[in-house]
Amino acid sequence: MNINKLSSDIIKSAINVHRQLGPGLLESVYQKCMAIELTNIGLTADTEVEIPVVYCGKKITDFGFRIDLLVESTVVVELKSVETVKPVHKKQLLTYLKLTGKPLGLLFNFNEVLLKDGITRIINTPVK
Repeated sequence: MNINKLSSDIIKSAINVHRQLGPGLLESVYQKCMAIELTNIGLTADTEVEIPVVYCGKKITDFGFRIDLLVESTVVVELKSVETVKPVHKKQLLTYLKLTGKPLGLLFNFNEVLLKDGITRIINTPVK
């Protein structure tokens, strides 16, 4: 599937969840609802995907971090329900992209009145 189409489908799913539930719930609630919404439209959505940390070719830990959602084994989705998305949240998503080598990440802050104001799209540009 085209990455832009996939991204669009994920964003539409997040908007549907936000329309149904509104802002102010726990991230874990949005995560479960997003997984259902994505599955309902025929996408695979793995939750709490563990990311090992590798340094100088050596695995430091098997369970360094957990991705909220990994859609179609391609797009990393990080969910927040916070007053304000801070630079550290975006850096967290970028770190997940670098550790996994995935091409695209989406950060959703479900604590916005309009979810469109809480969407951040980050592309993983490989270092040359």
